[in-house]
Order: sequence, then C-alpha cells, then structure tokens
Amino acid sequence: MENSRSERYAAAGVDITAGYRAVELMKKHVQRTKTPGADVDIGGFGGLFVPDIAGMKEPVLVSGTDGVGTKLKLAFDLERHGTVGIDCVAMCVNDIVCAGAKPLFFLDYIACGKNEPEKIAEIVGGVAEGCVRAGAALIGGETAEMPGFYPVNEYDLAGFAVGIVDKEKALDSKSVCEGDVIIALPSSGVHSNGFSLVRRILADTYTDLYAAFPELGLRTIGEALLEPTKIYVKPMLALMDAVKVKSVAHITGGGFYENVPRALPDGLSARIEKDRVRVLPIFRLLQRLGSVPEREMFNVFNMGVGMMTVVSEADAGRAIDVLRANGEDAYAVGRVVKGGDRVQLV
Repeated sequence: MENSRSERYAAAGVDITAGYRAVELMKKHVQRTKTPGADVDIGGFGGLFVPDIAGMKEPVLVSGTDGVGTKLKLAFDLERHGTVGIDCVAMCVNDIVCAGAKPLFFLDYIACGKNEPEKIAEIVGGVAEGCVRAGAALIGGETAEMPGFYPVNEYDLAGFAVGIVDKEKALDSKSVCEGDVIIALPSSGVHSNGFSLVRRILADTYTDLYAAFPELGLRTIGEALLEPTKIYVKPMLALMDAVKVKSVAHITGGGFYENVPRALPDGLSARIEKDRVRVLPIFRLLQRLGSVPEREMFNVFNMGVGMMTVVSEADAGRAIDVLRANGEDAYAVGRVVKGGDRVQLV
C-alpha cells in the first residue's frame, strides 16, 4: 500500500496514506476485543463472525444502531476523544440487551474533515473499550475523510451492533402485570442524550466547560458532562440468568416519559416514586442553570437512572441482590399499576 498515493487527491484534502496509518494504529485496540467466533484481522472488505448457537432452539439476531450526537461538540472543545467511542457502543448494546440478547459484534463509522491517524486511533480505542465492557468483538469499521463536508477538527461517530437470543428467551412486555416491581439501575451521568439542550444551557448562561461547581466535587462541568455512558450488558445478562426478567427499558432520549412505556403493555402504567430516584448532581446543576421545569428534565434526561427493569414482586429482592453482586447499585423505584398516565411521577 506504500505505492498507493494520489497527489491530486491529497491536494483536494484526502490523504490516503493517513488512512493506512490510522488502521495500523488502531489494530492494537481492535485485538483487545477478540471473542470466540471473531476474526479481528482488520483490513478486508467485511467483518466475519461465527456465532455459537449451541443449545439454542431458535436463534434470533437482534441489531441496534446509534451515534453519539452533539455530545461530540464537547469532545471537540475539550480536545478529549478517548471516551466517545464508549458512548457509541453503549447506545447500541444497551438497546440490544433490552431484548434479552447478548451482543456479538460491533462495527463503527467515523467521518471526519481531516484524517489525523492519532486522533482516529484514540477514538477507536474508546470504541474498543466499550466493546470489551459489552463482551462484543469489534470486527470492522470505516473511516471516511470528507473535506469540505466536516470542519477540519470535527468528526461524526456512529456504529451498530448485532446480538443473539434464543427466541423463547427474548424479552417483550407481554408478561408484565399489575403489582410488578420496577428496578432502577443508576446512570453514570448524562450519557449521550439531551446534549442539544445541555449546550444551549451552557451558551445561554455563558458557562465555561472548565468551570467548577461545588456539587460536582473535584470535576469541572465539562468533565462531568463527558463522562461516558454506562454499559449495562453484563449485569443485565447475569440478572436474566438468575430471575425471570419481564421487560427492560433503556432510558435514553425522551427520558422517563418516552422510554418507560416501551417496557409496558397497553393498559398498564409505571408509578414512579420521585423521592426514590437518585438524581445525580449534574442534573440538579443543569436544571438550576437553565431554569428548566422538573417535568421537562424527566422528559429529556435520564436523571440518574440509565436502565429500568420489571420483575415480579416475589423476584424483586433477588434481582436487586444479583445486580448489586454484579456492580450495579440497583434499587426499587416504583410499581406497575393499572390505568392513568403511562408514567406517573408521585
């Protein structure tokens, strides 16, 4: 490939050799994600994966795709690119596990104004870390240099994941019934949703990303906002092996009001005890800075709850114990009730 170079293409803003350099730098990150069935010798035209379907009666593939959104603007401003890849993976695999599926592999797509190999490798390093946390293999991806479309120092990052579940174990909301317990899994922060509102609040209040606030402890507001999205795959799969999980909701864009109903059948609602929600300091700070009504906060952000799961009352104690044993400080936050508003914050 050392002979593959176009002077005219380089003059137009695309450096082919930078792409090759980026691939070489990212290989060490990709190797970390290798799992049984994965061929991580990147550089071909397609990623290969041989799934293990032993013991499955009817294997079903489950896919998820997403990006990082305008949270990337903060990464540009802070010149920190090592964690946004975790966000990208998280937004995909957390959706997949809601169906009861185990993520198998992930592919990423990076589009940039200028291919800086070290920066691209840093981004992919975050993607690889996310894959390790999810137990998925990074089996391929694409880096597109697009001068004139993206500013020189900016990029976009998206990806998709594929998982697998035995059809008889796939989750839906059909078995949810009145009296079931809703369990909350804490978030790590704002995750990757609502950043258009976050950025507007910061702009309207002239808040610098390096500003420090007492409620954030030793971190600046920029550091708190850039905290990567938590990946819930491993604790949730452990929970599904231990108890009957009825449904799961990933609390993403739309907050409580849009996402919780997706885990409930028609005619049933979620009664959430607001005082039990362990709201993180970053949300109280954003609410105060932007004078945002409380209902709107719960309709945009996760407010400290990144995932909710529904189990029977008989299984609730065991479920919380299993989640805590797997690193999640889970707690009961409400119950399933009949009728009324689909989400009732009381």
